[in-house]
Amino acid sequence: MSGPELRQIRAFLTAFARRQAVRTVELPGGFAVLDDAFAYSHGNNRVVVNSVPGDVDPEALPALADQALVHLKHRAITVLDDATGTACAGPLTRAGYRHSSELVMLHTGPVPDGGPAEDVELDAFRLPLARRWRGFLPRAGDDAVRQLVDRRETRRRGADSVAFIGARTAEGDVASWADLYMDPVAGIAQIEDLITAEDHLGRGYADAVLSTALRRAVDAGCATRFLIADADDWPRYWYGRRGFTVIGRFHSFARD
Repeated sequence: MSGPELRQIRAFLTAFARRQAVRTVELPGGFAVLDDAFAYSHGNNRVVVNSVPGDVDPEALPALADQALVHLKHRAITVLDDATGTACAGPLTRAGYRHSSELVMLHTGPVPDGGPAEDVELDAFRLPLARRWRGFLPRAGDDAVRQLVDRRETRRRGADSVAFIGARTAEGDVASWADLYMDPVAGIAQIEDLITAEDHLGRGYADAVLSTALRRAVDAGCATRFLIADADDWPRYWYGRRGFTVIGRFHSFARD
């Protein structure tokens, strides 16, 4: 699937990855992003393939990733074109990679009036975020969890406008949070990593964060508002009920 919004989103994600990285390595059909301070983080240390079919040799991709990520324990590859990702699936799975699909979801529904969420600093939700990561990755060590939490600050350099938006309980604790990345000049915004603390699930806090983020993006002039959702997990349906429509598919590959 293709279209002007999907091409715009791919360009935005490509630029974000480059801007966030400490260093990049150019590769056929894409590039590698690297940050030694967060060696456990796949998002900060991975190969990004942003080419169309024919620009990259799927059979050569495992060796290219090994070369670019040789100093790391993991291998991670993101392919921002559906056809290219499908073509790469065979060679990469044979090389021991796990394959997952991610849906590009565009906000096409009514724009909410807004919500009660607000800008928050990482320290305000550091502890509940760490607890959630321990739930997601129960075998991860303390250093890995610390990196997965602290890496969020590196995202501030990825876009012209980066905000952490959180919804608080009556006691003032941040119960749910998400990132909002915007390029108002290009008219595009991404909502990323919407998470709710486990003891506050099902109480509307995520809705407050999402509504606030969408309203802010609209007010900033961002006509293209999108997020990325796991193709095989339930949040895609939750987002669908809130006005998001699938317009494309990306591919992720990982090997430990």
